[in-house]
Amino acid sequence: MIPKKYTRLVFAFFMSLFMSFIMSFVITFINLGFIDGFVLKWLEAFVKAFIFAFPIVFIVAPIVHNITNKLIK
Repeated sequence: MIPKKYTRLVFAFFMSLFMSFIMSFVITFINLGFIDGFVLKWLEAFVKAFIFAFPIVFIVAPIVHNITNKLIK
C-alpha cells in the first residue's frame, strides 16, 4: 500500500485521471461525433488533458477544500 503521507498526490492523480478521461470523451464526442478514428482522437485528447489536469488538481484541490470548509457549518 501507499503511505498516508502521499494522500494528496494519489488523490490528485486519480481525480485528474478520471476527470480528464471522462471530459475528453465528452468534448471529443460533442466536437466530432462518432467518426472513424474516434478512439484515437479521444485518447490523444485524454493524454493532453491529463498532462494539464494533474498539476492543476494537485494545486487547486487544497484551495477548494479550504473554501468548502469555510462554507460548510
